[in-house]
Amino acid sequence: MKVELFIRRFNPETDTKSRMVRYEVEVEPTDRLLDALNAIKWYQDGTLTFRKSCAHGICGSDAMLINGVNRLACKVLIKDLGDRITVEPLRGFRVIKDLVVDMEPFFAAYRSVKPYLINDEPAPRTERRQSPEERERFDDTTKCILCAACTTSCPSFWANEDYIGPAAIVNAHRFLFDSRDRGAAERVDILNSKFGVWRCRTIFNCADACPRGIEVTRAIQDVKRFLLNARI
Repeated sequence: MKVELFIRRFNPETDTKSRMVRYEVEVEPTDRLLDALNAIKWYQDGTLTFRKSCAHGICGSDAMLINGVNRLACKVLIKDLGDRITVEPLRGFRVIKDLVVDMEPFFAAYRSVKPYLINDEPAPRTERRQSPEERERFDDTTKCILCAACTTSCPSFWANEDYIGPAAIVNAHRFLFDSRDRGAAERVDILNSKFGVWRCRTIFNCADACPRGIEVTRAIQDVKRFLLNARI
């Protein structure tokens, strides 16, 4: 089948503003959007720029705005998009070129919540064990692949780029509720700040956008309750 792709292009060396460029490509209905983008880059226009890596929905590198919705290009099938498809860069970040955005602010927010196990207690003779129930408490938020689809779908983030965003809160959740972790006090200041978790307005865009099916809004509410009940 033939499909039309309307891709928002921007080259900082030649453009003063972005523009939509039309491409026509032959694809199978079961091809992914990434296959169509590759076909354009390989056979029609080698200047088209976008990120990709694993092509299996694991690395999160090819998140983009597809028909107005944040999705991974490697997971969305052509048959689910129709024969006229719009592709744009993620909202809220500076565009470097075409579909590639500057992710450094996103990763700075991620790093700010110290997304790693903190425990200064003497190491046990065996591993630090958990019960299945303790593991289940944070299992959902271990699925994050840092694609930024949730954060860049969030109106609170669009309104204020200092908001740490859903992805950072999800990764804080993963360690706040880990029974082995002792670093909650080191995360509270950023989570409890005016640019922290209280900026969330429970709109659910983040949960809808997550390609891993994480219950993002629920995780954010868990963190809010944690802060309200914390005695740190």
